[in-house]
Amino acid sequence: MIDIELWRMLAAYGFVVLVLFIFQWRGIARKTQLIVATLRMTIQLMIAGYVLAYIFEHPHPLVVVGVVLGMVAFAIGTIYRRLDGPLSLRLKRVIALSMASGSILALVYFLGVVLHVTPWFEPRYVLPIAGMMIGNAMTGVTLGMQSLMTAMDESRDTIEGSLMLGATPERAVKPYVDRAFDAAVLPTLNSFIGMGIVFLPGLMTGQIIAGANPVTAIQYQIVTMLGVLGGVAMSVILATQLGYRTYFSKDARLLRPDER
Repeated sequence: MIDIELWRMLAAYGFVVLVLFIFQWRGIARKTQLIVATLRMTIQLMIAGYVLAYIFEHPHPLVVVGVVLGMVAFAIGTIYRRLDGPLSLRLKRVIALSMASGSILALVYFLGVVLHVTPWFEPRYVLPIAGMMIGNAMTGVTLGMQSLMTAMDESRDTIEGSLMLGATPERAVKPYVDRAFDAAVLPTLNSFIGMGIVFLPGLMTGQIIAGANPVTAIQYQIVTMLGVLGGVAMSVILATQLGYRTYFSKDARLLRPDER
């Protein structure tokens, strides 16, 4: 594997300078945002690199579990911040439960059945894969819940009309729940379509650069993407199926915003 010298790494920031020039040229007011985002990305990844290096050299099950739970907690907090509109306590609980259970179940199945990692807490496998699964599940839950929340507020009259005609809450909101799930998994499905032809994904590219056999790298990429799909699907279906219930009372009445 080619070692990237410091000056060559600094040379990569020339791409940031290029984007700053384009922003300046086109009058786009995102220069500060780009600089801050680049600095955050650099600092966070440098810290993560040193932390991971230490964990890899001193593997311990409690440390690995703690890091994974920390990833999940950070993802849950990010979802709360990224969603537009007020979040009721019930809805926050649903998001936390769905995000944690969906992503962790997918991770456990993937590591135990698909890869059969031994020992099960081997950080070299657990942490990178957990990052991919939790990160994608976070994006999926955010997209799904934003779609559901918007639909529940904008289609309130339609939902109440369906309830008055005898529909159950589940039946009245089914189109919106299905639409939310579709919006959440669509980015993952789109990445499936172009993968291997339009672009080579990061995991596969990294393994090939590191000297792995391309066929082995492809196998890892395939099973990882399938695991990501499963994690996204489980997290989102739990979030949407439990989430719409927070908009209804126990007697199947659609709650007003101040009642949730």
